[in-house]
Amino acid sequence: MPTLAWAAFCSAADKEEPRWVHSLCQALKATSNGPFVELADGGLLTIDKTGMRTSKDDAVTWSEGTTVCPGIAGGPPGRQEPGAFYVVRARNGTLVAIYLDFTTYKFRWDDRTNEPIDCCLEIWAIRSLDGGKTWTDRQRILEGYNPNFFGFIQTKSGRLIAAVPHLVPSPGRYVACSLFSDDDGKTWKRSNLIDLGGHGHHSGAMEPSVAELGDGRLMMLIRTHWGRFWEAYSDDDGLSWRTVLPCQIESTSAPGYLLKLASGRLALVCNDKTGRKDLLLYFSEDDGKNWTPAVVIARQKDGQISYPFMMERRPGELWITAGFAPTPLRLKVDESLLLAEAKKTPR
Repeated sequence: MPTLAWAAFCSAADKEEPRWVHSLCQALKATSNGPFVELADGGLLTIDKTGMRTSKDDAVTWSEGTTVCPGIAGGPPGRQEPGAFYVVRARNGTLVAIYLDFTTYKFRWDDRTNEPIDCCLEIWAIRSLDGGKTWTDRQRILEGYNPNFFGFIQTKSGRLIAAVPHLVPSPGRYVACSLFSDDDGKTWKRSNLIDLGGHGHHSGAMEPSVAELGDGRLMMLIRTHWGRFWEAYSDDDGLSWRTVLPCQIESTSAPGYLLKLASGRLALVCNDKTGRKDLLLYFSEDDGKNWTPAVVIARQKDGQISYPFMMERRPGELWITAGFAPTPLRLKVDESLLLAEAKKTPR
């Protein structure tokens, strides 16, 4: 017998509505897709092409933008690229932003040789010691071509960790690595490269996300074009990644967003293996060893809903947005309700 949620979907599909959203999801009244970071006073911060903006009403209204630096929150002409920047408020209050610098963006691929010939999208970092009034220590932390990424966290040790992809030649493919800082973004180092092989401008280890597990290890979830995510583990706080294996979660070639929740669970929002029309939510209660069945939280009849961002606004209250969607998708999700729904969903 179908669940009520599935029955509701079938009814919506029969009417050919362009988008269906799970009945347990609430519309988020935010006027931005984020990414957001919570400030010391409980407000939110984001960055867009106008600069840094803050909100005191859960992202409904925003301050005027104040300048951060050239190149941040950019994208190809006509759009702001999702997965292109993140901000962490470190435990000492320092705001640290890392971003793709689109001021020098170039991408040219030789289809005959299947190799990159002129590509540039560098990762830069900048930080603020005064709550965003001024910004300092702007620096390039990874040269070359490094597209969208989906993880920037501070671990229990205080280390800042970003999981990023990096384009390499011969054969042209993506590898993944972490960039890390032990001094709140003043200086940076890089881990070893995670090389899964592949050949092509959308092949290899792409668009990773990262979370800290209960035992202190880090888990990186990596987009591939082989029908499933891959996962990598670090037991030295992101300095090196030695355990790499296929993930049990199947997916199309699209990124996921991995988040450690206050409950200790992991949450993952991603697309399913058939394409980018369904947005799924998974939970794990054992640090990713096992995952619940997926709950379809949204379905788009025409177009896609992909390149997600997720944050835990309050314990158990998840905010989920989609970077690519024909109209904005911004949802508020109750962890306990969706977890219960996942546990009764057939595999």
